[in-house]
Amino acid sequence: MIRRSEGTTDLTGLLQAWDRGETGALDELAPLLQAELRGLARGILARERPANGWQATELVHEAYLRLLGWRKGVRWQNRAHFFSTTAAMMRRVLVDAARTRRAVKRDAGAVPLSLDGIDVAAPQVPIDVVAVAEALTTLAAAAPRASQVVELRFFGGFSVEETAEALGVSPRTVNADWNTARAWLSRELMKQGSYER
Repeated sequence: MIRRSEGTTDLTGLLQAWDRGETGALDELAPLLQAELRGLARGILARERPANGWQATELVHEAYLRLLGWRKGVRWQNRAHFFSTTAAMMRRVLVDAARTRRAVKRDAGAVPLSLDGIDVAAPQVPIDVVAVAEALTTLAAAAPRASQVVELRFFGGFSVEETAEALGVSPRTVNADWNTARAWLSRELMKQGSYER
């Protein structure tokens, strides 16, 4: 979850300095982001199966390495944009790992997912990240913003307000997209056998 602090402007400024290629900006950013990224990773891992084997620090490092290789040409708008992108990268790391496990075990006991009654700030329901990733890919083709809302709220642990800021829409729009996406994902995951009511 994005934490507000007095350093919000400084963090945005450092992200933009990093974009401009200013030496030292990344060195200043790393300690500022470390605790927040570990918190984000812990929230994402709380939704994963306990046997996934990932630790928060390990997930942060893997996502960070991918982010460094991927970010060429990306212009960080603000801290919300950075954290939403990082949450998406962490999800991709876990999806890739889950797909690898699945290929080895051939789907040996995926845990069903329920989106009903989930407190997105701190859900305790383990999920089948591959099934959700596949469903989100399909949803993104039909309703890209709704897919982003799910990614930010469910995987990133963002609040409605933080999601609205990251996407540049109103909180009311985020709530509407969240409700639409939940209903759509419920139907899609039921078809895959990865959803339980």
